[in-house]
Amino acid sequence: MTAKEHNKLVGIFLMAHGGMQALVILLLSLVYGVMGIVMMLAGAKNGGPILAGVIFIIVVIALVIAGALFCGSQILGGYKLLKERPNARTWGIIGSIVACLSFPLGTAVGVYGLWFLFGDMGKQLYLNPGMPNAMFGQPRADYQHQPPPPNSWQ
Repeated sequence: MTAKEHNKLVGIFLMAHGGMQALVILLLSLVYGVMGIVMMLAGAKNGGPILAGVIFIIVVIALVIAGALFCGSQILGGYKLLKERPNARTWGIIGSIVACLSFPLGTAVGVYGLWFLFGDMGKQLYLNPGMPNAMFGQPRADYQHQPPPPNSWQ
């Protein structure tokens, strides 16, 4: 596979994993948000405390914000990798590290992303786009390697 194909796969995997996590967080926040509202209404109706429901909703909101940061970094990293933006390697590394925290699927996505982005192909694609390398295609036409002259070390 070429560097561009690996880059595309890492981007797709990061976006898919981040999107699946965002969907799960959305569904769970809806369920627990409704549960907190029911707790508040039940406490208000029976003359009991509504503080438990309020605390429950505050915790759900905090978890949604934290989940959005984790999922957002993966989705943003995947998008930037697909579009080959200048800072895509940085965001891809961040998204891959965050994905590693989610075992087992996220770990596989994260390790693959880190392997590519820290490997020779990722570095070639993002850090040295003009440098020739036989692994990544043909050398530039203006690049001519001349061996050092004999006894040049003296």
